[in-house]
Amino acid sequence: MSGAAAGAEAFIALRPRLRALAYRFLGSVSDAEDVVQAAWLRWEGSDRGTVQDAEGYMLRIVARLCLDELKSARRKRETYIGPWLPDPVVETDPLAGRAAAEDVSVALMLALERLSPLERAAFLLHDVFGAGFEEVAATLGRTPAAVRQLASRAREHVQDARPRFPVSPEEGQRIAGAFREAVASGDAAALGRLLAEDAVLKADGGGAVTAATQPVIGRDRVARFFAGLGRKARVGHDHQPAWINGLPGYVTRFEDGTVQTMALEIEAGLIRAVYVVRNPAKLRGLMG
Repeated sequence: MSGAAAGAEAFIALRPRLRALAYRFLGSVSDAEDVVQAAWLRWEGSDRGTVQDAEGYMLRIVARLCLDELKSARRKRETYIGPWLPDPVVETDPLAGRAAAEDVSVALMLALERLSPLERAAFLLHDVFGAGFEEVAATLGRTPAAVRQLASRAREHVQDARPRFPVSPEEGQRIAGAFREAVASGDAAALGRLLAEDAVLKADGGGAVTAATQPVIGRDRVARFFAGLGRKARVGHDHQPAWINGLPGYVTRFEDGTVQTMALEIEAGLIRAVYVVRNPAKLRGLMG
């Protein structure tokens, strides 16, 4: 096998892992793909004969590209209309969905958004992708001691966002189905019985489609919000049960061709958070 072919084969094998790192950095599927493509161009133009650890080398490339991308991403967030949510990662297989829950749950992705870029990089590279502190330090241009502190601070911020009591596939699908039926019927009382007292709704329309521009907080307010939607709902909805960023929920397709995802964060049998993504730019992979 030629050197070029071997290099391409190595990159293809690592592509899912590189894309996973970029998505966790950026929360955007399309931006992650762009970063991975840019990493390929750098890998293709590198002196691969001097690279002893291809995986570590490419992870470092992706991390640096993501740090550059975060600068512009943060500027975009400042003018974003309404709550920002990560692009949904949709699985129809409950086991695959649960496997994703630990490190791409919406709560964790939002917690990563609150970290500084360097904290996010240290946490992802060391805690999630297993790179050593010295390797991370070389990537970030910091000392190993500084990187250890960055990762420690990040860990403190995100620990509460990790699922403490993962819901079983059966319970998750049951609660998601009951929630959908209660919304469709416009039954505020039934919705209230499914929601935690401090439940919150976050809807991401990005200013492109109608969506709540502020979080809706509290059991009664969230119940009334969805009951109102149910009473005004358009006909012909197609609801597909799914696991979205490791959370039970469903993908809804409307007659006009628009799509939305709804993910439910469940704890102790009650829904603590509802995450709705309606921004078409984040749903391109689900359209058609």
